[in-house]
Amino acid sequence: MNLSRRSLLAAGGALGAVAATAPTASAAGEESDRPRVRTGFERLAADGYALLAGERVGVVTNPTGVTRDARHIVDAMHADDRVDLVAVFGPEHGFRGTAQAGGSEGRYDDPATGLPVYDTYLKSGQPLADVFTASGVDTVVLDIQDVGARFYTYIWTLYDCMAAAALAGKRFVVLDRPNPVTGRAALGPVLDRAFATFVGREPIAQAHGMTVAELARLFNGEFLTSPVALETVRMSGWRRSAFFDATGLPWVPPSPNMPTPDTALVYSGTCLFEGTNLSEGRGTTRPFELLGAEGIDRRWAEAANALGLPGVRFREAYFAPTFSKFQGRTVGGVQLHVHDRVSFDPVRTGIGLLVTARSSWPGFAWRADHWIDKLTGSTRVRTLIDAGAGVDETVGAWQADLAAFRAVREEYLLYR
Repeated sequence: MNLSRRSLLAAGGALGAVAATAPTASAAGEESDRPRVRTGFERLAADGYALLAGERVGVVTNPTGVTRDARHIVDAMHADDRVDLVAVFGPEHGFRGTAQAGGSEGRYDDPATGLPVYDTYLKSGQPLADVFTASGVDTVVLDIQDVGARFYTYIWTLYDCMAAAALAGKRFVVLDRPNPVTGRAALGPVLDRAFATFVGREPIAQAHGMTVAELARLFNGEFLTSPVALETVRMSGWRRSAFFDATGLPWVPPSPNMPTPDTALVYSGTCLFEGTNLSEGRGTTRPFELLGAEGIDRRWAEAANALGLPGVRFREAYFAPTFSKFQGRTVGGVQLHVHDRVSFDPVRTGIGLLVTARSSWPGFAWRADHWIDKLTGSTRVRTLIDAGAGVDETVGAWQADLAAFRAVREEYLLYR
């Protein structure tokens, strides 16, 4: 792995340089005893938007950019005279979230606020810098809920917007939100730059174990050729061991097929099935928790359970997707049931499911375009499994790269 450890601007700005100490949750786990997590936006607003004073502001966001009472931050900022909000920038799925996977909302004026909404999806480099210039903003603010996986595109929207803001001479502010599946550890293979796409621009782990603000610091310090003038607004009250339901914050689906925090918990492993001919559960009420294809029976669940993977069990399941693969047809497969999310390893589980799907179902195949290589970040997982490697051998193949990434990652963490 080739990481520079460049420190220029990596400290990243600093509203809330020291996070507030959170109270310890009681054994009963009652709501009143849970730590009060305050998002970056909440702290920015409480400070009277002082960080944005005198600036023409544009916000990169989507439906997840909400206040504690589920009001959208754009609506809140637009109504507040203390901030000069002049533009909104929408990522994949759009600012208001009307588009499905692989889509966006285009350029329009937001009916609720009258603000111009610009489309960032699939734009990068100078074309995206030109969008920022045309919008007339001085500062670009990003507030989007991530789910902790390298191939979830919002973190690469962050990366592309940072790079474009640097080209356009704009300041960049990241408002932090929790990693919903904790920030305890980085897991999985590290991307080889030869396989860089919009589902992975730079060499980070498949489950990165970082918040959006921490990733922004990492991108700025390690990967951007020209670092942006970056500031990060930290959360207070968040601990790395906290799952989303411990935050007290409202969950808004970040994309149409990410309905719950349970989805996010398994996603960094089971999204690998997008690279196969099996359904990853799109078109069901449990995407990424239900997996299957025509011709699969109980033998897959039996083989997966026989692996003894920590924290999860597999149930023989049958379902008929309403869209995407096998639309309207009944397929067989498995449903994941995570019974101990602390010990659950989503990436190891995803590998175990690939290995057992291939061995228990003769119809198994990779997508013809080898999309699995883009998702895992190299040819290694695919070629090892095709050669008959088991879970331990496959997982063992990326440990040296992962250890190197973990060491670099440590330098950019904001929370303990």
